[in-house]
Amino acid sequence: MSNVKFVNVSSLPNIPWQEKPEGIKGAPVWRYTENPIIDRNPVEGVARIFNSAVMPYEDGFIGVFRGEQTNGIPYIYLGRSKDAIHWDFDKEKIPFEDEDGKPFMPVYAYDPRLVKVEDTYYIIWCGDFYGAAIGMAKTTDFKKFVRIENPFLPFNRNAVLFPRKINGNFVLFSRPSDSGHTPFGDVFISESPDLVYWGKHRHVMSRGNEWWESVKIGGGAAPIETSEGWLLFYHGVSGTCNGFVYSIGGAILDIDNPSIVKYRCTNFLLTPEQWYEERGFVPNVCFPCATLQDNDTGRIAIYYGAADSYVGLAFTKLDEIVDYIKSNSVLSDTDTEIGRR
Repeated sequence: MSNVKFVNVSSLPNIPWQEKPEGIKGAPVWRYTENPIIDRNPVEGVARIFNSAVMPYEDGFIGVFRGEQTNGIPYIYLGRSKDAIHWDFDKEKIPFEDEDGKPFMPVYAYDPRLVKVEDTYYIIWCGDFYGAAIGMAKTTDFKKFVRIENPFLPFNRNAVLFPRKINGNFVLFSRPSDSGHTPFGDVFISESPDLVYWGKHRHVMSRGNEWWESVKIGGGAAPIETSEGWLLFYHGVSGTCNGFVYSIGGAILDIDNPSIVKYRCTNFLLTPEQWYEERGFVPNVCFPCATLQDNDTGRIAIYYGAADSYVGLAFTKLDEIVDYIKSNSVLSDTDTEIGRR
């Protein structure tokens, strides 16, 4: 087993956890036996919560949740938990405002990520900017939520902010696409000194040659800093005669230049197999959006959307998952190049 370590990760003794069961085949990722942790109709006016992100906050946990309203329009809701498994949700959607304190709600908002950089929490989502595009907001207290300028023109989605600056700049994953159920997509990375002006765009990864990620890929949970590089859980999509299938993949990126992929697992880490992943509003979806990590034990808890209907929880250990990705890595030229043409 490798001696890989977390970097800039705190102790989290109350991380949700179950030990690995016997008989695990393939990747060392196992599901919480009580999944799904969030069922349908979780709060009045919301039919389904899925594709959501959580993190430690104060003496418990806080999260931003994709809430599909009963009229079908998605918005972002705030939730709180003592154990990161059982959640209480605000009845009203997050009240975003502009820099002047005036209400500034998105037309719609879905698939949020939640990332802390220095002393500020950032929410990143997909919304409408005259086409599918990336929305961003910031908060320091989860009471006041101020929107930031849209980082990119349409069409783009699957934005994930890195948890620290690299070479003095904020760094953001995105997946340029169209406004529909995009039948293509690679992961790109961009930099900004101020979260307003973005540039130094670089290609990171192309969709893969293996069936499970042959249609498109996209960012998932915020990258985890480790002694081997940035550990990334992302999603890969396969096309079948009955539609798309979303699985969870893993890669490790260069710590100083994350447009360079060091290792990329040729196998999926998790794919739809359980009823709550295979059966739902959109069948056959495992869509990662967040992780929790404990520096003392190497434990990682992965939060993922299941079938666009539920939230699931899975577990792994840092050394085991890094070893698995490295030992099953297959790289292409577009993975290892600088990503600039």
